[in-house]
Amino acid sequence: MAGLPRWKGWLAAVAALFTLGIPTAPGAQEPFVVGVAPHTSARVIVQMYQPLRRYLESALRQPVEIVTATDFTEFARAGMKQSYDLAITTAHQARLLEKDAHYLPLFTYRAEFRAVVIVAAQGPIRSPADLEGRGVLGLSATSLVTLWGEKWLRDRRLSSVPVRYVSASDSVAHLVLAGEAAAGFTSRSNFDMLAPAVRSQLRVLASSPPIPGRVYLLGARQAPRQAAIDEALWSFAASPEGRRYFETHKLGGYRRLRPGELPSMEHFADEVRRELKKARP
Repeated sequence: MAGLPRWKGWLAAVAALFTLGIPTAPGAQEPFVVGVAPHTSARVIVQMYQPLRRYLESALRQPVEIVTATDFTEFARAGMKQSYDLAITTAHQARLLEKDAHYLPLFTYRAEFRAVVIVAAQGPIRSPADLEGRGVLGLSATSLVTLWGEKWLRDRRLSSVPVRYVSASDSVAHLVLAGEAAAGFTSRSNFDMLAPAVRSQLRVLASSPPIPGRVYLLGARQAPRQAAIDEALWSFAASPEGRRYFETHKLGGYRRLRPGELPSMEHFADEVRRELKKARP
């Protein structure tokens, strides 16, 4: 992996981890690459998307790789380079990939998605004003929950509150409880997935309106196969494995996107565009 940019090396390492022991389908030239935005830790993503990987391998009759990235910015950067045959990402990145990289939006989850601000239940933060002069945690500069949270701060004239970024939502929760930040931005679904002993020590200070959840998008190079891939995904949703998957993660199944849902994310997509123009450190 010498000479690869850091994000490519990381993606390759994750892909290798996920494909250990997976036989290559006869005649298959390349694996079908599913890119999952890093909404939680790589370990959790590995576990979460195995049922989908196995089902798609059988339905598409080719090896399937699940890959992620170190953060949301690097995920978007890879997506813009057509690194994914299927991308599963937040609505604002879905808008970016649709408009700027010609991905084809397929559907989202039925479950409602909200961003939340969490604080320690027994801590000193009782209202937004109490955050003045204190630090807040987000997932990355381009994650939807962070962008919403930063707008929430600006709307309350708290734009001087420093925001620091970490790699996973469970890290946000633990660092808030450890007193290393006054509050954190995460999704309601990730908050609900925290261990009960952790979740019981936290409180939701604020919540966003409903936002489209993670969106499935087909990469431009797979457009000729859209009907077959769409059918495979809906068949997964109707299968026993798919129903268990949706029940375990409280996703409610798939639904088609409504008119205007992705265009409504354009202002957040613009924030990602601005971040992508910055040089890597």
